Amino acid sequence: MTRQGKASVFSIRRGDAGRPGRRAALFALALAIGLPAGAQDAPSPAASMAGQEQGPPDPAADLTLRRNSTRSELDALSRTITLSQERADALTATIAEIDKSNEALRVAIVDSARKRQELEQQIVDGEKKLSDLRTKEDTVRRSLRSRRGVLAEVLAALQRMGRNPPPAILVTPEDALASVRSAILLGAVVPGLRKETENLVADLKALADIRAGIDKQREDLTAAMTANVEEERRMAMLVAEKEKLRQTSAGELAAEQRKAQELAAQATNLQGLIGSLESQIASVRDAAEAARAQEEERRRMSEAEREAARELARSAVPDKNRIAPAYVFSELRNKLAYPAAGSLLRKFGDADGTGHSLQGIMLETNPGALVTAPSDGWIVYAGNFRSYGQMIILNPGDGYHVVLSGMEKVSVQPGQFVVAGEPLATMGAKRVASAAALALETDRPTLYIEFRKDGKPVDSRPWWTAAEVGKARNDT
Repeated sequence: MTRQGKASVFSIRRGDAGRPGRRAALFALALAIGLPAGAQDAPSPAASMAGQEQGPPDPAADLTLRRNSTRSELDALSRTITLSQERADALTATIAEIDKSNEALRVAIVDSARKRQELEQQIVDGEKKLSDLRTKEDTVRRSLRSRRGVLAEVLAALQRMGRNPPPAILVTPEDALASVRSAILLGAVVPGLRKETENLVADLKALADIRAGIDKQREDLTAAMTANVEEERRMAMLVAEKEKLRQTSAGELAAEQRKAQELAAQATNLQGLIGSLESQIASVRDAAEAARAQEEERRRMSEAEREAARELARSAVPDKNRIAPAYVFSELRNKLAYPAAGSLLRKFGDADGTGHSLQGIMLETNPGALVTAPSDGWIVYAGNFRSYGQMIILNPGDGYHVVLSGMEKVSVQPGQFVVAGEPLATMGAKRVASAAALALETDRPTLYIEFRKDGKPVDSRPWWTAAEVGKARNDT
């Protein structure tokens, strides 16, 4: 909006030119509500034409604009946050002191990832709160503009009385609120304006409270972002230490990655890709055989032993040195956390934009969000696949596969065993092409999650905790 368009709501009538009290009051009002004063009276032709073309306000469009504005505000804020040299040195010293065994590093990495995702969820929630506060602020400002004449009359009355006049320049809602209250106490408000003046006081107080809330929310977000930057650095150091322990030679790893990419280029669907990987990539084949052996062992268990395993899944802490999934995947219903902090954007069964139903769920995340393993399992594939973008396929055993896609950077390799909560990838800055041709109302990063049982997609909702299922976007 132009300066000219902004000021038009405070246009001064020609008859007021000789009334300095009212003119000064209008000027003060413009400053109090945060708009420039002294601009031209009429809105620009472009603004008028836009108003005619747009018609009534669109709440959904307004919400999208507000969310985008808040995101831009936080993006600018995040660019100002850096890790001090003192904190970086302290982190380096801390990493130097920890146990460098594979098991200890894995525990430390999972703990760091958990802290990061908690902070990222705080940022997601804080962004929503800030956006809501900005929307409320806009609503109150519109209400104040509708009563600008009342405030101008009250301030002009104080100036005419010459007793306890309003500040020379009102720069905050608090200034205007103090002046209006003074006018009421001094009897400067005529009876006919008293009710309107009381409403004015309520709006000014609400605006002051909202602005205080915005300031507090920005402080909280800054603290969470700063802590997240530090935790991100800590986790990167831990992962680097763990990489030093990897036994697979660089040559073997590169050869398997090339072969996996060749198979991905030849595959026409996910099931075909999984089958070819498990038959032709040695590390993936070994992982699949380990999963099948574990499943066969569980099939031989008695019902009492199966119940003991279910009880273990409900209550026990798994062995940190494990090299196979601690629990039967089908027994983990209502136990899993989302792989990334964010909000549920689309669910299983929703229209996918191609005339079919979505075979997974979609989470909207913040840029750079960490993606972790939702459960223990072996990495079957990690890399690009068709329209999925960067994709990870996890084999948690029990005949299941978990597909994650939409990430920008993956940090695991085929055949690797990971535990629940272990870092797998990070999201990019914007949404990438996915298997679903959805007309989404966001260009924010979007994580696609699909569960498969014996090669067929299944609804993943029964596996997520109730808290996760409730994380839907507030405008969906």
